[in-house]
Amino acid sequence: MHKITTLIAAVLLLAGCGKSPGESGDNTQDGGQELPLAVVTPAFAKGADISWVSEMEKSGKVFLKLDGTPADIFVVLKDCGINSIRLRVWVAPSGGWSGKDDVCALAVRAAEAGMALMIDFHYSDFFADPSRQTFPKDWEADKSDLEKTAAHLRTHTTEVLTALKEKGVSPAWVQIGNETRNGFLWPLAQLWNNSGDISGGWSRFVRLFNEGYSAAKAVFPTAVVMPHINNAWDDNSWWFKEFKTRGGLFDAIALSHYPQTESKLTPEQVNSSALTRIAALAATYGVPVYVAEVGVKPATESASAAVLQAFMDGVRNIPACKGVFYWEPEVYGGWKPAVYSTLGWGSYDMGAFRSDGRPSSIMNVFK
Repeated sequence: MHKITTLIAAVLLLAGCGKSPGESGDNTQDGGQELPLAVVTPAFAKGADISWVSEMEKSGKVFLKLDGTPADIFVVLKDCGINSIRLRVWVAPSGGWSGKDDVCALAVRAAEAGMALMIDFHYSDFFADPSRQTFPKDWEADKSDLEKTAAHLRTHTTEVLTALKEKGVSPAWVQIGNETRNGFLWPLAQLWNNSGDISGGWSRFVRLFNEGYSAAKAVFPTAVVMPHINNAWDDNSWWFKEFKTRGGLFDAIALSHYPQTESKLTPEQVNSSALTRIAALAATYGVPVYVAEVGVKPATESASAAVLQAFMDGVRNIPACKGVFYWEPEVYGGWKPAVYSTLGWGSYDMGAFRSDGRPSSIMNVFK
């Protein structure tokens, strides 16, 4: 069953309108103690991962409503129908972006705007995904020691979530790892390599995952805690079967879905397959499914909007699918984080805002 976050304290809920980017309201009572920000978890999450927003704002990027009026990004997104925010967490990232303090600041703004929150732990200092699951530098000395790594993971998870709790923010959802099809914290908890399955990989991965699960539940017992893997269109049942058989704990399943990136399939075929797989996973494992990442190409705005609309219409017909989160829709005008220039990377090509900083028609899908 979908869990509703219930908060019992009386609160002052701040809408965020009229604030400059990054400005947060006073959420303290006499004595300086933080009050909980009362946000009810929506029955269906229409979400956005906007983890780049802090760096975008510092670089001078502004956001506009559809009528051209400058506004805080959370106000703009609410006008688009967004009711939930996803934020990634890195351990000790370059510049502090997506680190604990940055995440807490954005989380408070989301809660003040009345938006539910998903926290996405990468357990790395940079992106963790199927191509990389790199140990945080601060943990590297213990990267061959399962118990010491478990302690690092537990401490990090607890510290971040406790910091949110102290700010009065209660996440509705927590991801333990990001796109962990091949495990995380390589090579200790990697599942396979070019030579095949890694002996003990699954047991180490599940041991560490469950450490994160238990840490999250200790701070926020009602949070929905879940694993996350890529390619919603693929047959992922084998992965979750192995995970569950090995003792993996999960309240829900999180998937990524990028329908225009599969070269051998049309977007329509990718959508159709993903919808079938989502329904099957929910039925097999008896848990809700969240599409924690989705993205389409803005270069073909009208066609991409139609692809995303078709997918959204489809998941609305799957009762167990409880939400869809667009990944970094706020990116526009060729913007990219500073670290991308250092790496020689291009800018993200699936933002859903136009070059002047206002939402494109892709965002209408969430209304």
